[in-house]
Amino acid sequence: MIVTRDVSGLPGDVASAVANAVENAVANDVANVMATHTARTTLIRSADLVASPWKNGGGVTREVAAVPPGAGLDAFIWRVSIADVEQAGPFSRFAGIDRTLVLLSGAGMLLDETQEAGGVQVHALTQALDVARFAGEAAINARLVDGGTRDFNLMVRRGAASGALEIWQGEGNAQQHDLSADVVLLFCAAGSVDVTVGDVQSSSQPFTLTSNDTLCIEAAGALTCTVAGRGALLAISIRYA
Repeated sequence: MIVTRDVSGLPGDVASAVANAVENAVANDVANVMATHTARTTLIRSADLVASPWKNGGGVTREVAAVPPGAGLDAFIWRVSIADVEQAGPFSRFAGIDRTLVLLSGAGMLLDETQEAGGVQVHALTQALDVARFAGEAAINARLVDGGTRDFNLMVRRGAASGALEIWQGEGNAQQHDLSADVVLLFCAAGSVDVTVGDVQSSSQPFTLTSNDTLCIEAAGALTCTVAGRGALLAISIRYA
């Protein structure tokens, strides 16, 4: 199996270690999927997330899930987390990582991205569920609109995997969605929803998600799920290269 990955900017020995870790993790994950041929679901409750304060004191991060599990910031293929941002300031840079941020609560923040050709692009996250997408190596400076905020953070290593994020708004009636990815994560951004993996005729019991709960569905290709309730879900699809 050949996996391409961007490890530019890293020392040679570190780049080699990262590349090997990425390729091994992807190969192991695909092998596990091929061995079972069935979807695997894991319910991650918000109460079980562990808070990790930032070294600069500017906020707190709670990791939701990552591959490989427990991987450091220089070795993950993908990672999702929740961050409480308490101070303005520059973002850490992550070369070779594609990032997606979604505002969950608070008055929001303005992300100033310095352009290589000059000038600044402003990503405005001022309403709940506003989305910003940018490269991890970009020079980003965050300005808080009015106090602390909470955001959802998707990080995917470019070349090893790709990630897509959609927002599903529940209106109370049941809605059916097609799933087509190696991994699908359904993160409850607000309210409460019931998620049944399978079509409307499925006998599976629904998973009830409340705010900041996540349902992880591995080997989700060609599946459907039914969502009922008045909450908002962030639907993340991960596809390995």
